[in-house]
Amino acid sequence: MYVEPPSQVAEARFGGRDMVPFLEVLDTLVKRDVEVRLIHAKDPGPNWRDDFDRYPTLWTAMERMLCPRVHFKCIIVDGVKAYFGSANLTGAGMGAKSEKKRNFENGVLTDDPALLEPLVEQFDSVWRGDFCRECGRRKFCSDPVV
Repeated sequence: MYVEPPSQVAEARFGGRDMVPFLEVLDTLVKRDVEVRLIHAKDPGPNWRDDFDRYPTLWTAMERMLCPRVHFKCIIVDGVKAYFGSANLTGAGMGAKSEKKRNFENGVLTDDPALLEPLVEQFDSVWRGDFCRECGRRKFCSDPVV
């Protein structure tokens, strides 16, 4: 999965490339001591795993968990800004494929606390395992939090 960095970020950190692997962005962040937590609905596919293997810093510095009930797509930055929408964190979802092949997606980028607070709480409640004990899909969960 690739993302298009803002121009000044691309020049400073990514050598001016138009598209940058998402995991490279995360790798750059964790090397700056930014905490990154990622929730997957299932084990990532082989392409993602191959890319992940190229960034050994992420193996221990990025926190990950699986929850088969997760379908939300959101990115929360320091609890003050968030993106949420339909796009999966894939090349097709984020617009890296050609104009005639990419998915039609929509999303919202916000700093409105009325939108941020429920997103943060939803993410954190899944991360904490608040739903694990009563979960009806527990048999599909390879590593229950609780």
